[in-house]
Amino acid sequence: MSLTHDARVAVRPADVAQRPARTWPEINNPAAWIVAIILLIMPLIASGFFLIEIFATTLILGIMALSLMFLAGYGGMVSLMQLTIAGFSAYMVAVFGVSGNANISLGWPWWLAVPMALALATAFGTLGGALAVRTEGIYTIMITLAIGAAFYYFTNQNWAIFNGHTGINTVATPHFWGVNWRADIPFYYVVLAVAALCYFAVEYISRAPFGLALQGVRDNPRRMAALGFNVNAHRVAAYAFASFVAALAGVLQVWNYRQISPGSVSVGACIDVLIIAVVGGITRPIGPFIGALIFVLLRTFALDFLVRLGLDGNRFRLLIGLGFLAIVFWSSDGVIGLWQRWRQSQRPRTDRQNGGRGHG
Repeated sequence: MSLTHDARVAVRPADVAQRPARTWPEINNPAAWIVAIILLIMPLIASGFFLIEIFATTLILGIMALSLMFLAGYGGMVSLMQLTIAGFSAYMVAVFGVSGNANISLGWPWWLAVPMALALATAFGTLGGALAVRTEGIYTIMITLAIGAAFYYFTNQNWAIFNGHTGINTVATPHFWGVNWRADIPFYYVVLAVAALCYFAVEYISRAPFGLALQGVRDNPRRMAALGFNVNAHRVAAYAFASFVAALAGVLQVWNYRQISPGSVSVGACIDVLIIAVVGGITRPIGPFIGALIFVLLRTFALDFLVRLGLDGNRFRLLIGLGFLAIVFWSSDGVIGLWQRWRQSQRPRTDRQNGGRGHG
């Protein structure tokens, strides 16, 4: 059933109904342009460590969390298997491509291995989504978490394909046009380009007929079914798109570290992606990247700070947990919610000042 004008208005949630369907508010936002310019010139002002370990890692984790944000924010489905899908994609790149484990890797060139990895990871996530959409609420969370846990234990114990707990090391990265695309600056721009494409794709789909219908399914599935929409088909399609986004992050992740192991797809890491999305905010695509930056900064510098104090470096997760609780306590929409509340609190003050000048 095509989305008619009347149906489009009917399924549009309150926050979307207040603005035109196909607008790009960020384009006219000066702050967005400033951030974009800073990201583009980052190699000129940042060292290799900050460029890769901070900013590139932030973008990769942000892409993973973006896939979760798309499902949770627009579809009302909280999935804890997005990191698992990314890890599956990373493993497939290592298995089909070239690595130091010649007895496992098939030795395909990257331009064949990567599309195969993306296709298989998308299919894997779509199949998992087809199982998850048959449940709701806490049961969706549990079944996606179970898929993630099962994949972790399978990779940890399987030696024929995944090389067990050792993982697959020395994964080859692309070299073409005379450029080593894993060198710091080229790789940063590759990650930035993929992150931008995923961000704008989510922005566009959220305003497209499919995205509006998905938000209608989130708000009132019974009404959408009565209007003739296939509720489960929209949800499975959302999982397929989110799986492809997560798979892209997995390819970038394995190129970044040049290895993949079961520790990269552990249950704790799956929950970290949820924390990143929630801390940043799950109502707008920029939220996961904000949450990823906060997470990476805490993981990088809090770890060093705790070690210098003579404490266990793993306690940095305690700081992340406390920050997570504080943000969720003060705002149900993470940092974006706090920012919006602050801006709203400033408007009455500005209105009073403008009114005072007007009366004067």
